[in-house]
Amino acid sequence: MALPLLPGYSFNTNLGKEKFHKSQHFDISNGTPMMVGEEKPGIGGELLPGQTIRPKFSVYPKGDGSALPSWVAFDKQVLCFDAYFTEPVPESREELSRVRYCRIYFYLEDDSIQVVEPEIQNSGIPQGTLIRRHRIPLPPPNDDQFYTVECFNLNIKVVFYSRTFNIINCDQFTSNFLRKLGVRLNSPVLPPGDSYNSIRQQMKDSMKPLRPLERIDTLKQFLEHDREVLRFFCHWDDTDEMFGDSRELILHYFLADDTVEVREVIKPNSGRDSGPVFLLRSKLPKPSSMRMLKPGEKTARTVLNVFGPMGQGGRHILDSLKTGAVHEEFYKDSDFIIGATINVWGRNIIIYDCDAFTQEHYRTKFGIDNFTPFTFKQSVTRKVEREIPPYNGFGSEEDSLCSCQGLLPKPPQKDFKKMMEKDRQGLESNVLRYVGRLVTDSPIDVERIFIISYFLADDTISVFEPPQTNSGVIGGKFLERNRIKKPDQELFKSELSEYFKAEDLYVGARVCFYGQNFQLMNADEYTFNYMERHPDEFPKADIATILSKLKNIAEPKLKDIRMSFVKNDPSNTGTILYGPFRNLLAEVAEGQLSEHEIMTVGRHYSSREQREIDIKFLLAMAQEQLRRKGFEDFPRLLNYFIHKDKARKGMLPTEECRTICKAFKLPVADDLLRAILAKFESEDNQLDYNVFLSEINWRDNPLPFYQSETPVKFVPDWNGESSPHAVISISYKILIEDVFGKQD
Repeated sequence: MALPLLPGYSFNTNLGKEKFHKSQHFDISNGTPMMVGEEKPGIGGELLPGQTIRPKFSVYPKGDGSALPSWVAFDKQVLCFDAYFTEPVPESREELSRVRYCRIYFYLEDDSIQVVEPEIQNSGIPQGTLIRRHRIPLPPPNDDQFYTVECFNLNIKVVFYSRTFNIINCDQFTSNFLRKLGVRLNSPVLPPGDSYNSIRQQMKDSMKPLRPLERIDTLKQFLEHDREVLRFFCHWDDTDEMFGDSRELILHYFLADDTVEVREVIKPNSGRDSGPVFLLRSKLPKPSSMRMLKPGEKTARTVLNVFGPMGQGGRHILDSLKTGAVHEEFYKDSDFIIGATINVWGRNIIIYDCDAFTQEHYRTKFGIDNFTPFTFKQSVTRKVEREIPPYNGFGSEEDSLCSCQGLLPKPPQKDFKKMMEKDRQGLESNVLRYVGRLVTDSPIDVERIFIISYFLADDTISVFEPPQTNSGVIGGKFLERNRIKKPDQELFKSELSEYFKAEDLYVGARVCFYGQNFQLMNADEYTFNYMERHPDEFPKADIATILSKLKNIAEPKLKDIRMSFVKNDPSNTGTILYGPFRNLLAEVAEGQLSEHEIMTVGRHYSSREQREIDIKFLLAMAQEQLRRKGFEDFPRLLNYFIHKDKARKGMLPTEECRTICKAFKLPVADDLLRAILAKFESEDNQLDYNVFLSEINWRDNPLPFYQSETPVKFVPDWNGESSPHAVISISYKILIEDVFGKQD
């Protein structure tokens, strides 16, 4: 009885489907229309009637093994099987078929197979790779599929392109791998015998020579000791001969073939040829009383004349007893010890030392532990010192010295590294400038002011006189930039003259430039800062050294110094002006402290005002950090603040705002964020988050990045005036505590 047509009983098979795409079964490949969709499914990915999808690679149980792709998980992993196949041999009486052994390699990464037959000597058959590596299809009727790992086992037959291979065994890795896959391995079988190979082996065993060749096997020694060389340091005293002298030699003993090589250590300017080889690599014979042999007298074999004339028609045999052989002894590694004398073709050389590898070799092989270097009495050669002629006044001293150091004069080498490090880089000018006055009795020259510049890149000095109104002196360049020699030096001498260095210039120093005496009165702020940053180069600016010197000088006068400081500080503020402080230190030191050292102490203990941090500078830094991190999610951050503001007043506690910024991972440094929040904080510790977010929004309110305080920089037109960083007051209490410690 037919079922009634009720709801749900429909003949439409498309009900409930969501995919209706069709696979492309036809395409053009290399200009030829062809079918490419044999394995592609039908509409919606459903298989066609009678269609089965063949796996492309080996199929393993789901969940077993690694989830990595096969070309990663099985990289360089190969299964190896021992197999054989038989082939008929027509028109042969010795055999009807021949057994050929081979190896089957199965590559797990892509299921490719390679068959290799080991080569047999004089087989007459092309051997080697029988089947190159590729995926091999199964025999018909399953030739549309390929061999996988499930198709292999022991004691089975596999067919590769109509040739049957019998698998008889496998290696240990293959056995373990198949067992892990759950494959039950069959028992390995022995390979069948081959009648032809048996006949060939019998023939080979029967071919024994009546007079076997004597072989000296040195391959083992070569393989064990290749690249191993013993190194000895030797001395050869040839002073007894005419024009002879002492020579340093290096002896190399090669363990691979017991050969010896001797090289000569040629010292510079020794007058000898550049070829260092003293003895070519060869076996070194020991000295003996045997006469010098003629060419051809010493041979490896001895031939005996049995009968017949010499030449053609005679009969000869080899003397196996070697009755006429010449035996000669050669040096071995056991003959070379420290202190031994080695005869090298009539030259006696003494071994006095060896390297670490040689010591380890003798310690391991011979049990020798004493490797004390041998001392020998060597003739002392008087070293002739080179006399440099005095400077003749032409050119510079360095240029004249270079012309005396070689036949081909070369220009003097400059310190290129120092020039690159001390050259001007941005605000770092590397130029030290001082204010100087002439030391003279002339009333006109006393009032003249000079700017003395020292260039650290090449140790040159220039002097410039700034113009002064109604002085009667035309200002400008006073001394061209060059290196200046120190005064009171002999002009024509062999040694190089001394030039002014950076440590020779400091405030209070007297310098003489070409007969003009200058007193250094002051320096610019950059010079003071540079000298204080490099106290190892400028001892006058080393605060630790100055305080130690001050302690030794002023310790007996501590009470008077304290009373003087208190007298100049009636308000008991702990600070005094620089003028009284300077006069007091100069009086206490009694000339033992220079003016620059006093100024260094004053600068170190100066009480300078703490400048207020500019809010725009902080906001510019915050915007720069946000811009570098690419932060633009300000609207969502504002919504987060509004969500936390339950009262809708637009104000939140400062600490809560900081917590919100940290929770939102705002890419701003914590100390910078605290400083900005403190600037926007009200008296009741509340923060207007709308204003705060508006100011740090670099998209809507960008600020140029600038510095709130200009650092100490190089001013090209400085005329000697005091800088705004000049010291005004000194914290003398801190100075007394640092020098003398806390006083009760």
